[in-house]
Amino acid sequence: MKAAWYEKQGPARDVLIVGDMVDPQPTTGEVRIRVAASGVNPGDVKKREDAFGIGMAYPRVIPHSDGAGTVDEVGDGVSREWLGRRVWCYGAQSYRPFGTAAEYTVLPLPQVVPLPANVTIDQGACLGIPGITAHRAVHVAGPVEGRTVLVQGGAGAVGACAVQLGHQAGARVIATCRSESDKEIAFRAGADEVLLTDEKLVERLKVAAPGGVHHIVEVAFGANIKTDIAVLAQGGSIATYATNVPAPEIPVWQLVFINARLFFIGSDDIPAEAKMEAARAINQALEAGWQGLDIAERFSLDEIAKAHEFVEHPTKPGRVVVMV
Repeated sequence: MKAAWYEKQGPARDVLIVGDMVDPQPTTGEVRIRVAASGVNPGDVKKREDAFGIGMAYPRVIPHSDGAGTVDEVGDGVSREWLGRRVWCYGAQSYRPFGTAAEYTVLPLPQVVPLPANVTIDQGACLGIPGITAHRAVHVAGPVEGRTVLVQGGAGAVGACAVQLGHQAGARVIATCRSESDKEIAFRAGADEVLLTDEKLVERLKVAAPGGVHHIVEVAFGANIKTDIAVLAQGGSIATYATNVPAPEIPVWQLVFINARLFFIGSDDIPAEAKMEAARAINQALEAGWQGLDIAERFSLDEIAKAHEFVEHPTKPGRVVVMV
């Protein structure tokens, strides 16, 4: 099969190789997907850069955890009814060396999800990490129906998914974004109200949610913690999946006084059942008419270095997809 891989970490153009590898074969409980589209997440780029200082977990890595295509082989214990199905997948390169930047990828069946008929293959490749992270961030503190949920960064990939999944679950969703052009993204995702992140944000949030915000989905924990505390209701919760600084200052006493709860969301280690629940909710949203995430650029497999560089230095909002 044709595949892209790296055997050392560093800049995309220096370490990514495109060539031929032996076709993988599914073992018991696994399926093989003929990949049509491979989604590029910031985490994929960070792994290749060694941004977290973990080093190479495997001697050779085919990057990307998310993708979409067609099941073409199944292992023992998997129904042959899966053969020929259009699917999307997640976690292909989570605790596994070979992801979706290749003509074939092999995964355990629970990480493979039927792709709704109304959803394109390239859109399917965008769903995994953003959607599952968002679902966990929305629901980790309990049901949100009838509650006010604030999504910080509602125009980003995880943020837009969180807006839609919160809306789908019956929450009143307030989103924030950086620019007027981003507001449309959050509104299309289902936000009831979208506010700009400027010096008047706290004031406007208190008007929008006079009783306080019950739950916050947070993209920049360090930068936004003071704002979050200022608007969080008594007993409210914050679920953060990212931070602008690795060691932010946390105002403990203010959090104590409002009996706040903090949750930290790492997509690789979300419980398996929660991931499957998220996948079901994502498909339900798509089947109900959600258009999914905007795609900024599509690249060929031969252009994978350019795809990674676009994620590092985007020139417009939206997801990046490698068409295999």
